[in-house]
Amino acid sequence: MKTNNKTPKVYLIGAGPGDPDLITVKAVKAIAEADVILCDRLVSPEILEEYISENTEVLYVGKECSKNASTPQSQINNLMVDYALQNKVVVRLKGGDVSIFSNILDELQALKNKEIPFEIIPGITAALGAAAYAGMPLTARGYATSVRFLTYYKSEILTGDYWKELASTNDTLVFYMSKGNLSGLVEKFIKLNISEEKKIAVIEQATTPYQKVYTSSFDDFESKFENKTFASPSLVVVGKIVNLHEEFSWLDNAEQEGLYFKSIANGSIISNIQNLFEYAV
Repeated sequence: MKTNNKTPKVYLIGAGPGDPDLITVKAVKAIAEADVILCDRLVSPEILEEYISENTEVLYVGKECSKNASTPQSQINNLMVDYALQNKVVVRLKGGDVSIFSNILDELQALKNKEIPFEIIPGITAALGAAAYAGMPLTARGYATSVRFLTYYKSEILTGDYWKELASTNDTLVFYMSKGNLSGLVEKFIKLNISEEKKIAVIEQATTPYQKVYTSSFDDFESKFENKTFASPSLVVVGKIVNLHEEFSWLDNAEQEGLYFKSIANGSIISNIQNLFEYAV
């Protein structure tokens, strides 16, 4: 471990949706300064290989709820606080943007309670990265009036009245963490007579070498993808803008199969960063 006289601080950083070149310059500078990095699963290992200092301690605290392999949030909070109280510079590194569908509020409260200085460094959230790499401008004039970021990982999140409003809106709808309930999502929109102008897209592993985009009308979705298991992470886009994909897509679907983001045992300390990088290739 490093020994230093640095002022303790915690950086909460969004690493972007996958493509390591999408990380911000400000994030790179903070990562290089870190004594300790608490890293989520959806962070490109290339970012760590390229930007961390030689003696930085990398601790994996990923979350895979579908596999019951998640590091408890209380444990993550305690690690941030404990390392910071040792006069270390800590980076809490998350995929996408650090403030979109994350537990950042819990982490901020834990740091505030101990009067630990912190800084939030935003990243490109998955919706923006996926839409850009799929050629689907989220608020294209004439296609959408605005965009909403939603999640449907359990059925009780959205009320019946809200579903009705979603089916009728001209907004682009982007669903995070929803591939497990995809059939139910499609069924709800069909029952609510969603316009035939609106299509659905599932974008697998957006902005990575394994990106694939699947589009369909709602009526045809089950027949086309009934037996399809979509890779994690997958993002779901609903709206008229999905029709723009075929015309403006600039990145072909990946020919190779595989997972860009691999699992590492929660709580593992990666002393050799090359070991971490090998999980992604």
